[in-house]
This record gives sequence, structure tokens and C-alpha cells, in this order.
Amino acid sequence: MAGTEARRVAAIDCGTNSIRLLIADVTSASEAAPSVLSDVDRRMTVVRLGEGVDTSGEFSPAALERTFAAVEDYAARIAAHGAERVRFVATSASRDAANRDEFLSGVTERVRAAVPDFDGPEVVDGDEEAALSFAGAAGVLDWDALLAAHPEGKVLVVDLGGGSTEFVLGTAAGAEHGESTDMGCVRFAERYLRSDPPTHDEIRAATAEVRRILGALSVPLHEVRAVVGVAGTVTTITAHALALTEYDPARINGARLPVAAVTEAAEDLVSMERADRAQLGFMHPGRVDVIGAGALIWSLILEHVNDVTGEAAGSCVASEHDILDGIALSIGEQRTAVQR
Repeated sequence: MAGTEARRVAAIDCGTNSIRLLIADVTSASEAAPSVLSDVDRRMTVVRLGEGVDTSGEFSPAALERTFAAVEDYAARIAAHGAERVRFVATSASRDAANRDEFLSGVTERVRAAVPDFDGPEVVDGDEEAALSFAGAAGVLDWDALLAAHPEGKVLVVDLGGGSTEFVLGTAAGAEHGESTDMGCVRFAERYLRSDPPTHDEIRAATAEVRRILGALSVPLHEVRAVVGVAGTVTTITAHALALTEYDPARINGARLPVAAVTEAAEDLVSMERADRAQLGFMHPGRVDVIGAGALIWSLILEHVNDVTGEAAGSCVASEHDILDGIALSIGEQRTAVQR
């Protein structure tokens, strides 16, 4: 296409449970046209950086060692693929950890060894995390199909992570309201669902806290007419709801399921013993011990949105595109957080 400019960028999303890399070519026909990502290398490593942070308030030496090993690998891949710009974003666990400077300096040292002009990692606040998640998901959504029954409606993008969950409401024109909450699969597994399988009392306590957090949201959920869930917890639950025997991104991405089907799959995962979860062909080993907490949170979010909207958003869509894509798209663009 005439006038098309492409450049290679690298995005790293370092969360509570996993660290992910996307090396992509970003193409835009003009300043007015939306940018398009073409994947060069996309990968995920479960490092559990946030292990114990909810209790201790800091990163453990073992968690830092695991994360630094992944960072070294990613930096080498970025250098080999010749990315022009690198953006490293750290989220919930890094906001909470007292020794995050040790983490940030370790990341800087290791990335610069392979990519000398690396600017350094960023710890983004909840608002920017929400905005990046929305941008990553929104860029590939079929908005007409998503809101076919409610053309004037709005979409709620939910990014359910290890330490936090972001809620962002918006339209094809962009995000309008966003909020980050201290509610995630690792945080709630460590805080509430410690038994294998979780006990009734543990589930009841976690449920009460999720409902308290949802009841305090400032995002106007009554405007929601479609829900899009992103990140590994949501896509794993979707795989179970689809009865997949292995993780298949092509089938998971864009899958639209009734809320009842997702809730049934979530309840099944919550009640399973970890050994049984580990036997599921689509289950990443790094999610076995925390997927129950994530499934509980996701099912309660959908139940709450349905209650608020009167079931106007009676289904949900899973997306493989999330904050990682948003980080890649943001490179070189002005970054703005959504309104709270």
C-alpha cells in the first residue's frame, strides 16, 4: 500500500504471574489510519514474580531469579530480531513490592546488555494499565458484530490478571471509563483459596470479597451491552467451556459464549483438585494452582454485570489480544490514561 510505513517494535508485559514478549511490525497507512500489528515473535513465561508479595510486601529472591532469566532470554530475542524500540511495562506486583527498585535495576542491566539504547522499565499505574488493555483488545474487535443488537451500546473490556483486574468501558472511538482493582488470580489464590480443592468457607470468603469490590466499582456498568475478557485466566476458562483438548488460540480468540456456559466451566475448575486441572490438555502448568481463583472471579464478574444490565450483556467474548498488544501499539504514540 502506498505510503505505508512499518517498523519493528518489542513489547514486554511483566505481570504478577507471567512475563510476556511481543516482537511485531507496526504498520500504518497514514496518521489517521489505525496501526496494525504483524507478529514476529510472541511468547509467555510463567515466572510468578508476585509470589508472596500480597503477604510479604516484596519480591522474593527466587521470584526475581526466575524473572531475570526470562528477561535475559527476551532481550536476546529482541536484539536478534532487530527491534527499533522496546517498551517494558510492569504492573500490579511491581506497584506493590517494596524492593521494586532492585527489580527495575536488574531488568535495566539485563536488557541493556543486549539492547544498549533501552530506556528502562516502567511501572504503570492502574489507569494506564486499563487504557493499554483496552487499546490492545479494541484494535482487533469486530465492533459491528459485537454490538449488532445494541449499536449505541458500549463494550466492557475486563483484563483479569494475577494481581489486579482492570475494567474499561468504551466504544470503537476509544476508552471512556476505566478502573483497576486489587483482585487477581494469584492474589486471591494466596489469600483465600489455599486448600486443594478449596473449601466451602474459603470460596465463601473469596466470593464475599469479590462482590464487595464489584459493588464499589465506579465504572457505569449499566451502559454495558457487550463484555470482552482478556488475558490467560479468561482464555483458559474459555478453553474449558469449549471442551478443548489442547490450547488453540484460533478457536479461543473471538469465541462468544453464553454467560451460563462460562459460569459452568468456571465452577468446574474451582471445584477440581490441582492434579485433575494439570491433566487438562489446554492448562498451562503455571496456572494450575491459581486458575480456581481466577475462574471464581471471572464468573462473579459476569454475574454482576448481568445483574446490573438486566442480562443485556448475556454473553461474553474472549480475546487473545490484550495489554501486550496495547503496549506494542503505544510505542511512539502519546500515552494517556482513561478517565476514572
